[in-house]
Amino acid sequence: MKPSDIADLVDVGDPRLSPDGRSVAYVVTTVDLDANEYRSRIWLASTDGSEAPRPLTAGKKRDARPRWSPDGRLLAFVSHRDAETASQLYVIPVDRGGEVAELASWKEEIESLEWSPDGSLLAFTARDRDEDRYGKEKLRDQPPRRVTKLFSRLDSVGWTFDRPRHLFVVPADGSAKPVALTSGPEESGLTWAPDGSRIAFSSQRHPDYDLGQVYDLFTVPVTPEGGGDVTKLTDTTQAFSRPEFSPDGSQIAFAWGDAETEPRHGQVGVLDVASGARRLLSTSLDRNCAGYGTPRAAAWDGTDVLFPVDDGGNVHLYRVGADGTGKPELVIGGDRQVTGFDVRSGRVVFTAGDATHLTDVFVLDTDGSERRLTTHGDRFVALHPPVAPERFTATSPDGAEVEAWLIRPVGFAEGGAYPALLNVHGGPFTQYGNRVFDEFQVQAGAGYAVIYCNPRGSSGYSEAWGRAIRGPIAEVDPGSGWGGVDYDDVMAVTEEAVRRFPFIDGSRLGVLGGSYGGYMTSWIIGHTNRFKAACSERAVNNLLAEEHNSDIAGIFKMYVGATHLDAPEEYLRQSPVTYFRDMHTPLLILHSEDDLRCPISQAEELFVALRMLKRDVEFVRFPGESHELTRAGAPKHRVMRFDVLLEFFARHLLS
Repeated sequence: MKPSDIADLVDVGDPRLSPDGRSVAYVVTTVDLDANEYRSRIWLASTDGSEAPRPLTAGKKRDARPRWSPDGRLLAFVSHRDAETASQLYVIPVDRGGEVAELASWKEEIESLEWSPDGSLLAFTARDRDEDRYGKEKLRDQPPRRVTKLFSRLDSVGWTFDRPRHLFVVPADGSAKPVALTSGPEESGLTWAPDGSRIAFSSQRHPDYDLGQVYDLFTVPVTPEGGGDVTKLTDTTQAFSRPEFSPDGSQIAFAWGDAETEPRHGQVGVLDVASGARRLLSTSLDRNCAGYGTPRAAAWDGTDVLFPVDDGGNVHLYRVGADGTGKPELVIGGDRQVTGFDVRSGRVVFTAGDATHLTDVFVLDTDGSERRLTTHGDRFVALHPPVAPERFTATSPDGAEVEAWLIRPVGFAEGGAYPALLNVHGGPFTQYGNRVFDEFQVQAGAGYAVIYCNPRGSSGYSEAWGRAIRGPIAEVDPGSGWGGVDYDDVMAVTEEAVRRFPFIDGSRLGVLGGSYGGYMTSWIIGHTNRFKAACSERAVNNLLAEEHNSDIAGIFKMYVGATHLDAPEEYLRQSPVTYFRDMHTPLLILHSEDDLRCPISQAEELFVALRMLKRDVEFVRFPGESHELTRAGAPKHRVMRFDVLLEFFARHLLS
């Protein structure tokens, strides 16, 4: 794979079963490199495989979020066909000919989307912006912003406090414009009660909500004229989100997160609507559940709940009874990652990919048989056959076993000697694993052995594994802090790879990573000269400054164990920039100028320090990009980034 081959990448996701279970609608996303845009269209496939999958929409722009009407005759979806507005809501007939009908046009992105049970309304979430501000043609014509809350903006989104996300409903026949059901702080997620009388959602509505991670579940009544009084269902103690009403309306499934410390395994639970009693259903697994690798936290199948689970580089699907009497049971396993799912009457459709295959749609029938329904990823695999990883483990100095993988360079020949690149993932509470990752395949295609692992701090393993890098001053579960046992783990993996795979040239090693992976790269070169070159991307280099300037300012206290106001010295101790005088490895710094998660000042501070010391450092800035450059940035910028990266490492490791 070469950098420009991202044009051949295809992603398949968001599968949704028709009410009769005979068809599945899903989204296929492609890259238009010439236009520097992403395209997506909605496809249909029969679950029995009797008909070939067919496109339902043209996909000239971006069509997404397919949702079936209760009678199965119509499909609602969100598109981006009008340059004057951010998104539009359409419905299209599925079982007969007919025109696409536009129901709403919105200045912001239409997000969650669901039909009312009787099919008369569609509910959606979208940002409700202040047109007195955002309607101005020039920034200089806008009034000043009065900020009173800590969380006021979001990476890749921008300012949020004056354009909060609210709930809206619109008639499905297009007879009226959308009306708001809610006002005030942000809402997220939505699920209709089966009788159509109300919608449940998640929000923060308590005083000083911006100073913590507590989220409650609420309901709001639905009328064509708008909403009524909002009812709170939870007790403002933890993070409750992504609700899903049970088929009989008596319960709501939800995703649960600890609002006090990080990281904690996400859990799936159910709430009894009448009594408010709730139970967690997934704690026996000791794995991160309902993670953000899949859009849905849970889906009901009768009295059971299905939910995704991170497990050793995979994402699996489990089933558990909502009454809490049984333990979760594996539904979809294997060395692969499930990226989306839906279920009706025991039939499960899901999208999944593995280390050598892109995502496609599969069906698991009620008899337990599994079939692949689509082949969208086959062209890419034929053109650029992914190199399969080889799993190995390394032993850290304290005896911990670290799971790791190696990808051999394209054109590998026995007896050769190859440079290697150690990759460190972001998060840190995420995982590398069994999926095709363009980063690794491009590196292998350029002649490098690729090393990656899940050190302590990663998800996919026990909660103790993830919490091992909590701060040493934390009262609950103190750990090594960032740059402690996680550093030991990645270095142990590096040395084990060099020992185990004799074709790796131990004198030509590079290290790179983004976000937390960028942090770890900067930390590594401040603590060892083992690597010949390094690339630190969108990194946190100064934790103390990050807590002042990031869009999630204040969040690191959940790791460190104290705020940066009370323990600034601990934040600086864990900051790579503190050790800049010990950095001698040639360094490439990559950063996006509109990154709000790790502001570009994080890169500037490290660059200035190293340049003033006349160290070998280069700084490449990408205009107009956010923290998501490598995943969702402009396609041409993604190619340029690859070119910069490969040229830098070639200069230091291939010459």
